[in-house]
Amino acid sequence: MKRLFGNLFVIALVAAVVSFFAAPAVAFFAIRSAADANDAAGLERLIDYAAVRRSLRPQLSGNPAATAPAPSFLEDPIGAVRRQLEPAVVGAPDPDVYLTPAALAALSRGEGRDASQHTGPVVQAEAADPMPRPVFWGINRARLSVTDEGGTATVFTFERKGPFEWKLVHVGLPDRVTSPAAGSATAG
Repeated sequence: MKRLFGNLFVIALVAAVVSFFAAPAVAFFAIRSAADANDAAGLERLIDYAAVRRSLRPQLSGNPAATAPAPSFLEDPIGAVRRQLEPAVVGAPDPDVYLTPAALAALSRGEGRDASQHTGPVVQAEAADPMPRPVFWGINRARLSVTDEGGTATVFTFERKGPFEWKLVHVGLPDRVTSPAAGSATAG
């Protein structure tokens, strides 16, 4: 009897450790699945929309100063207040175009900047979906990248919010625009 409980404890411990480290990948596939199903409530549980918007704005503006961290109020009170009152960059694309279910599905398939063109319902591509590759794996943060046929990578950063709960907090778009042929298979 003692051996049975010992074996059950070891099995439970191994399952907990595997679940602990596999949780970011599970969250990535959950986002892809929820986006494919147009499940806004599911996406809300998996994505920190405010953090992802903050991560996309500097990438879309093309302004290198926008990627710099905001000045601290204690270090530069005037600069911090000015930065808060500055209007958003005129002409910069709205980051919300990347946060629709269709665009998120396209991002999870590595379409990068072309994902913003997806507005309709998600159409499954006939080719197999690209698999995410771990780029960084830490205790509280993990990064997975998806590469398209052209070799550009879209990087997804997940942050731990609980023992087994991870949320998407950053999307790193590729520097260059992917080819239109890569995005035409799922355009809707």
